[in-house]
Amino acid sequence: MSGARVTIGPVTDVTLSSKNPTAVKAEALVVATAQTSDGVAVVSDQLPTDLLTQLESLAPQLGVTGARDEVRKIPAGPQLAAEVLVLTGLGERAEDGTFATETLRRAAGAATRELAGLKSAAIALPASDDDEITAVTEGALLGAYAFNRYRTGKDSAKDTKDAAKGAKNGKDPVAAIEILTPLHKNAKAKVAAERAQVVAAAVHAARDLVNTAPNDLYPATFADAAKAAAKDVRHVKVTVLDDKQLASGGYGGLTAVGQGSSRGPRLVKVAYTPAKPAAKVALVGKGITFDSGGISIKPAAGMEAMKSDMAGAAAVLSTVVAAAKLNLPVAVTGYLCLAENMPGGNAQRPADVITIYGGKTVEVLNTDAEGRIVMADGLVSAVEDGHDVVLDIATLTGAQMVALGNRTSAVMGTDDVRDEVKAAADASGELFWPMPLPEELKSNIKSKVADVANSGPRWGGMLNAGLFLQTFVGDHPWAHLDIAGPAFNDGGSHGYTSGGGTGVGVRTLLAFLEARATTAK
Repeated sequence: MSGARVTIGPVTDVTLSSKNPTAVKAEALVVATAQTSDGVAVVSDQLPTDLLTQLESLAPQLGVTGARDEVRKIPAGPQLAAEVLVLTGLGERAEDGTFATETLRRAAGAATRELAGLKSAAIALPASDDDEITAVTEGALLGAYAFNRYRTGKDSAKDTKDAAKGAKNGKDPVAAIEILTPLHKNAKAKVAAERAQVVAAAVHAARDLVNTAPNDLYPATFADAAKAAAKDVRHVKVTVLDDKQLASGGYGGLTAVGQGSSRGPRLVKVAYTPAKPAAKVALVGKGITFDSGGISIKPAAGMEAMKSDMAGAAAVLSTVVAAAKLNLPVAVTGYLCLAENMPGGNAQRPADVITIYGGKTVEVLNTDAEGRIVMADGLVSAVEDGHDVVLDIATLTGAQMVALGNRTSAVMGTDDVRDEVKAAADASGELFWPMPLPEELKSNIKSKVADVANSGPRWGGMLNAGLFLQTFVGDHPWAHLDIAGPAFNDGGSHGYTSGGGTGVGVRTLLAFLEARATTAK
């Protein structure tokens, strides 16, 4: 196998339908359950009353509690045309009796994640307005994901009793989904569903890149993947600087980090330029295709997950392509900072001093703090190119996980831009939390011999890294998104999130661009 393959769209086909849930001839019918003060409620106003009563009374025996992420499958019975009834939990209702859109998104994704191998499913979750349709469609498509590139004889897996293991056993995602909604002919609903498909395709593409083995995905093949992703997409141009061009052009960060590998670094610019853009946004992504730590080598345990250290660049590439497919009136340029951090004979050393693009010098104290070095080149280039705002996204620090865990990302930067990113994350259903950049911590990254050091004390490590990046953007409007933990799920599946690459950040970045398009008018 050679090169990286990019997903160009969800393999699952989705349509809106007004069919009655009882009459849908699908292999599986998905219906929501909710927790109540006295048991479980089946959330449906179209299923027969006697069937609802029966399901709710049998809930304890069926192990149904209505809790979030809970999925139970039972025979559909003679009152339904579907073969299997799937009950997916929503948890408790809000005080106004409704469910949050992210709750619907997760419930739809939890259900489709367990329907791998099926040809058809119908989803009868609440979908009576545009927001609910968007959430249910997005969730269903996000849950319908599997990465089977490296599997052979995928139909030969013996352990097929637990459908949640479908993707692990090489099964393809459910092939077709009907979203049951009374708004199936509504123009805004159709647009919402179409947008959901573009968003899911972008998340899947980022997941595919993160999940690709590092012997197949390295800087040169990542650059090829960017070209492939942008092929035939209107108004998108890809420019690649190779290792020789980076060295001669003064991109000292990428050159230094990449010099320990036999596979040289790349800086890939992916530019979407619509006519008369309302705003100009730069997205800078960390793309360390494998991070051994360099000479400051990482422990062996868990190092295999370091193929995910390019998740920021994957999110940026997918976002730019999705923005073009959505015809957003915002010019977006992605800067993919690609290198492989290896301890080869020519690798950078602790105590080396390197010159970043633009002239600032960095003392290397830890070669495993390499992401911020390659990002520095990209950030200076992005500011130089004259964008209204610069966002960077990176699996930057283990300290992010110490502070916020594995599901909540951090955002810091210029106060107004940081808050704008947080609002976009909230709107998209992704978990981000605003963090400060305290002035008093700047002494942590002081160097005795250069302008700045690439590493500081353990305490405040995430903030130290953010302050390092701030050095290279100055007063320019900017935000830094640290996705170190949420970018790669090496634990159990949950909601619409399977194991491996999560595609985190794509939805937030797209929501940010959409908001910019609106506010700039």
